[in-house]
Amino acid sequence: MLLYNAVALLAATLAVRSQTLYLAGDSTMAPSSGVIQGWGTAVGRYLSITTVNKGVGGESARSYTNNGRFNEIINVVKPGDFVVFEFGHNDVSAGSGNPDNGKQDAVGDGYDITATVTAANGTQILIHSFAYYIENAINAVAAKGGISIISSLTPHNSFVNGNIGFDGGRFQTYAKSIGTRKNIVYVDHYSYTAQAFNALGQTKVATFFPDDALHFNAAGADVVAQAFIKGLLCSTSTLKIKVNSAGPNVPNGCL
Repeated sequence: MLLYNAVALLAATLAVRSQTLYLAGDSTMAPSSGVIQGWGTAVGRYLSITTVNKGVGGESARSYTNNGRFNEIINVVKPGDFVVFEFGHNDVSAGSGNPDNGKQDAVGDGYDITATVTAANGTQILIHSFAYYIENAINAVAAKGGISIISSLTPHNSFVNGNIGFDGGRFQTYAKSIGTRKNIVYVDHYSYTAQAFNALGQTKVATFFPDDALHFNAAGADVVAQAFIKGLLCSTSTLKIKVNSAGPNVPNGCL
């Protein structure tokens, strides 16, 4: 019995040591593309856990689901692994009168919301809410023994009168609601990034956005990654014990 307990303890210890953090999101998280870099590339600098960046440019919660990308993560998740979900930039409607873009979600804050949209070939398609796609993935991660964290989207370079507000719109609200319904940690990445940008100032932040108001360069990615770490440290997530010695030095305070 003592030998069995010792082996079981060793196995549990090795499992914890080999924990992995998976990042699921869009281009603001994704690996580098030319001068553009997602924050998921930089966040590993502040963590002592293996980080696998599965962010993909142009994806929404719906398209990430339909393209099998959530399944790619779920298939390899081990007990004790973490998965961060961060979507919203590409989940908006295709616009009145336009065919479905394959990315938009049914509008509304809840799991059971649906809508019917028209595909480019004229057929009608039933789509689901942002929460439906994310919560199904969260359930699948939990079934594998993984730990999910829901994060709000990042802000645009959208200073008004020298300030970026903390209101990130409906997808920020949706993410927070998912955290509450699923009883998982919610990181308000939008507000923590806005706080960091405001502290640096509009002129400095402008240098982070070489192409447009959404996608940042390596310097910007590091600031946005630091903002996520600050939000994580201010949360109840057990992932924060994996923050390395550089993590506590990220700037700004808890919101």
